[in-house]
Amino acid sequence: MPRFTTSDGLSLFYRDEGEGLPLLCLAGLTRDGRDFDFVAPHLSGNRLIRLDYRGRGQSDWGPHETYQIPVEGRDALELLDHLGIAKAAVLGTSRGGLIAMVLAASARDRLLGVALNDIGPEIADAGLEVIKGYLGRKPPQKTLAEVAKRRQELLTGFVGVPESRWMEEAERLFVQTDQGLDLTYDPKLRDAVLGGDVQPAPVLWPLFDALAGLPLCALRGENSDLLTRECFEEMKRRRPDMVAVEVKGRGHIPFLDEPESLEGLRKWLGMLRRDAP
Repeated sequence: MPRFTTSDGLSLFYRDEGEGLPLLCLAGLTRDGRDFDFVAPHLSGNRLIRLDYRGRGQSDWGPHETYQIPVEGRDALELLDHLGIAKAAVLGTSRGGLIAMVLAASARDRLLGVALNDIGPEIADAGLEVIKGYLGRKPPQKTLAEVAKRRQELLTGFVGVPESRWMEEAERLFVQTDQGLDLTYDPKLRDAVLGGDVQPAPVLWPLFDALAGLPLCALRGENSDLLTRECFEEMKRRRPDMVAVEVKGRGHIPFLDEPESLEGLRKWLGMLRRDAP
């Protein structure tokens, strides 16, 4: 089982598969490296490195005060150091995209390029309210099948998603136990993120602007409640050279194996290879 030890003593799990351009995959807030299971088969020819953040997946839990983006960014760099990788491209879903922007501002020399999956420098209040509702709380449903059915009913921004995909999602989000469903992450992540209350979302345009000069891709779910169309348009205005894709029939977050998502990611990867020394 591949693991490495962080500078503050936690053992973190990662997956390292394939050969080629190193692509560091950073997951959503409560998720882990399995967030990229659906897109991984489509990214052959690349070296996919998937990190389970501290407190998530198969990684150690730590003091909840360390469940912060700068620390998770440091963990990502320490993983690259552990693997002997000087530079990597980052595919960041939601929270992972925020980490990528922080790395662009603080460790730009380690980045080949960045792809942002349904995240930008402004976080919509509607999306924050959804996060507040579920973060750190076990679902009321008792089985994975019940969760899958409920997600299909609630996530109306997702169109044309087969029942089997909702079940696959449920299997990655929760663990079935004799007592019901459990979380795949430390519930104290709620305290770390919300601090007992939801604070106004920060405006992160300086971090987005730090991506200047790096090959950039941005994907937005057509019905996203976290990345507004207005913010997405401003991102395109500031970076007219970026690969910008709106994924039809998807909310927060696209699964990344949609035809539009794959087309955007492949175009971005092509840009990275052209820029490679």
